[in-house]
Amino acid sequence: MGAMVFSNVLLVFMISLQVGMYRLMIDNSLQALTGHLQVQAEGYKDDLKMRQVVPDIQSLAATLRTDLGRDSVSARAAAFALASSEDRSFGVQVIGVDPQHEPLVSNLPGLVIDGRYLGEDGAAEIVIGSVLARNLKVAVGDQVTLLGSGYDGSFAAAIATVVGVFDSGVTDLDRAIAEVPITFFQDVFFMEGGGHQIVVTVPELSQVEAYKAQMFDAISGTPDATVYDWDALQPGLRQAIQADISSAFFMYAILVVLVAFSVLNTQLMSVLERTREFGIVMSLGVSPGKLGKLVMLETGLMGAMGLAAGAAFGALFTLYFTVNGFSYPGMEEMAAEFNLPGEIFPRVNLLTLFLGPLMVFVFTLLSAVYPALRLHWLHPVEAMRAA
Repeated sequence: MGAMVFSNVLLVFMISLQVGMYRLMIDNSLQALTGHLQVQAEGYKDDLKMRQVVPDIQSLAATLRTDLGRDSVSARAAAFALASSEDRSFGVQVIGVDPQHEPLVSNLPGLVIDGRYLGEDGAAEIVIGSVLARNLKVAVGDQVTLLGSGYDGSFAAAIATVVGVFDSGVTDLDRAIAEVPITFFQDVFFMEGGGHQIVVTVPELSQVEAYKAQMFDAISGTPDATVYDWDALQPGLRQAIQADISSAFFMYAILVVLVAFSVLNTQLMSVLERTREFGIVMSLGVSPGKLGKLVMLETGLMGAMGLAAGAAFGALFTLYFTVNGFSYPGMEEMAAEFNLPGEIFPRVNLLTLFLGPLMVFVFTLLSAVYPALRLHWLHPVEAMRAA
């Protein structure tokens, strides 16, 4: 029982911590640009063609804020352009954002390390990544020329003043992303009020499907518009989590098997030590099947007590960290670079609370099968002669 309780406490804590890490991992991946849900034109996710637009996108975003009862809804438009300074030119993805609502759906505004984030919508301002700023040899206050192709196929050109430089810690993002106010973007690229994405964040991942259904109702009058959840937008993220789960459960399985072998050894020794007693009761008419049930009952009661005690102590132990957080050495400094909290908060629910202990309980019962079957091979006379 001591081995069961210890392993159950460990499993409850580790599985809860793992779920909490996945939440942090998902939030970290989605907070930069993706969000939990997006409204896009049909096919834009795969083709990324500029002409695949959602018309009157800012009005639709305002409608979604009202229907969903949330302010974390932001309209965007995107285009590829050549960004030039006095010395150099580089290709970038220019994203038009709503300066008021973008900080509610993305962590990039909070990662500005020099200057400030975008202010007035419509102003000729631009915020760029730290790597792009270094490549272009520009700083806050300098001007960047944008050259690209407009929505109608015409030549798009503009000059924007660098008002901020962000550092996400992701080199590819800091090298290739620049943000401008969406109204300024629409004027430069002749978008006619259109855009490419409406990004929505929700309080909990479990609420994504409910919000997705509401969004489908809200955009029903917009032609060729559809809703994608984070899984469709970033399929590799779920695959990475599933791969990590597989490797983690391999380690959990080793722990469970070790406990099962401990129980097997205990029950087998218990059966062998009571050979004479079993022989006596068998000679009085008790069948081997009933004795086998007795051994299984003993194991089941022991496993049930280990499950209850392990789950209870595991919940108490884990709940402490759900309030105070758990941090690996050096994690706070690394998390600060990504604008994330320095602690992991385990997620306690019925799954994390009972998945591990139930695995231990099942394997404990299986480990008692062999000692119970040995009683069928026991001969009463020989058993009574055992020392």
